[in-house]
Amino acid sequence: MGFDVLISGGQVLDGTGAPPCRADVGITGDTVAAVGRLDGAPAKRVIDATGRFVAPGFVDCHVHGDAAVFDPVVQQAALRQGVTTFVLGQDGLSYAPGSAATVAYASRYFAAVNGPLSGGPPSGGGPGGRAPVEGPLTVAELLGGYDRAVAVNTAYLLPHGTIRYDVMGPSAGAASRDELAAMVRHVERGLSEGAAGLSSGLEYLPGRYASAEELAALCAPLGGLPYVTHMRAYGTQAGVGMAEVMDIAGRSGAAVHVSHLHGPADVLHPLVEEALGKGVDLTFDTYPYLRGNTILAMVVLPPSVPGAETDLALEMIASDGLDEWWPALAGTWPRLTVSHAPGLEWAEGLTIVAAAERARMDPAAFCRRLLTETRLEAGVVSARPDEGPEGEESVRRMLRHPSQTGGSDGIYVGGHPHPRGFGAFARFLGRHVRELGDWTWEQAVVHLASHPARRFGLMDRGLIRRGFAADVVVFDPAVVADLATYEAPRTLAAGVDDVLVSGVPVLSAGELTGATSGRALRP
Repeated sequence: MGFDVLISGGQVLDGTGAPPCRADVGITGDTVAAVGRLDGAPAKRVIDATGRFVAPGFVDCHVHGDAAVFDPVVQQAALRQGVTTFVLGQDGLSYAPGSAATVAYASRYFAAVNGPLSGGPPSGGGPGGRAPVEGPLTVAELLGGYDRAVAVNTAYLLPHGTIRYDVMGPSAGAASRDELAAMVRHVERGLSEGAAGLSSGLEYLPGRYASAEELAALCAPLGGLPYVTHMRAYGTQAGVGMAEVMDIAGRSGAAVHVSHLHGPADVLHPLVEEALGKGVDLTFDTYPYLRGNTILAMVVLPPSVPGAETDLALEMIASDGLDEWWPALAGTWPRLTVSHAPGLEWAEGLTIVAAAERARMDPAAFCRRLLTETRLEAGVVSARPDEGPEGEESVRRMLRHPSQTGGSDGIYVGGHPHPRGFGAFARFLGRHVRELGDWTWEQAVVHLASHPARRFGLMDRGLIRRGFAADVVVFDPAVVADLATYEAPRTLAAGVDDVLVSGVPVLSAGELTGATSGRALRP
């Protein structure tokens, strides 16, 4: 009996951590049918992998592709790095579950991160003619809109902030017993419809208003799936965030996964070890860069400004009530580069300081203009205070930790986004494996494929093994590299030329084949 696809002559990195071995991979339908010496086996299609590695598809544990995944450019950007699965619903904010008002809020507040959703289940249609989705929207409907509509797989986390807004609106108050029960029902239904965990964004709104008690109650139904958190504090203050993570884990018994863990390794490493030593089931993701990308309002507005209520926030920004606040940000302006500025696109790619000079304004005044004219939708790439050799060494130390997984934190919105969405996974391979030796090739595949697949309950992914789903990446270890830079952030990576998703070639010779075999994955 022949195979549908035969990948021949490559060195297989199977995802177990074993060293590469010369083997062929035979695929029938959407499944790996055989791994071994398959010389002469008949196949409808043969991919010659001589001189290349063959690995399970990588899982991007933290990516903001909730709407962008429908864009073929984004699909190609992921596949050119070997990424075959996006874990969506990050930072506690996405489109489901929720009413029309909730979908509108999530789309507006996170416009510089996720962008507007179009072409989902209520509107239908293909990638080329999508109408905006207005809601209401369930998890089942959202996943149904992804399934076989794009070239990569998708998994979805229940976003706590979206659920809280759907039940409580923008309220900063503590949840009542009835409100908490309503949120738990949302979680239970979302899990039954295929969600892969629960996410929170505790520096965003309305997630910032939640207590550890509230979050633990929502974690109770997870049943082994992870609570994934953008913590309340990072960097030198990461101890504050990790203390809350451990509190929530202790109250609920949930497995926990910390998003984009960054800061000095001398601070972070002991915190991770402390949690593990206390029996917390903890993993985390990192990306190999020293700059972040988020909404401008989160970076520059004081807690007193209710960013979840756009009109009221804009009134406060326009008033003189914040006059004493802006001077305190003088050291922040040079570290911010405009990534997304609808209506002020000329500013994208410029620092706040440079854009202010061009507009003949001081930086604080230009920032207020940017917030006002974009109605808080502006996004920025932000340099961290620890940017430099010490920061780079911290990135390297943390990615070597066995609990680490790869997450790009990719944002595809705006004319000048962070390059991580186009380069993070290729940078892991080219820089941190080939150039620096932070991982061996076999360790890289564990961190980027098998470990995250296990974490999110995707038990038939992450390994090259008979009976597993045929998400397979073929890459050249001598060539694989990120080419996206802060100056040219949308440049595709090199070295990954052939990718299969669910047994179907979706990337061939580095180009999309047009196949949309990506599945909406349910644990």
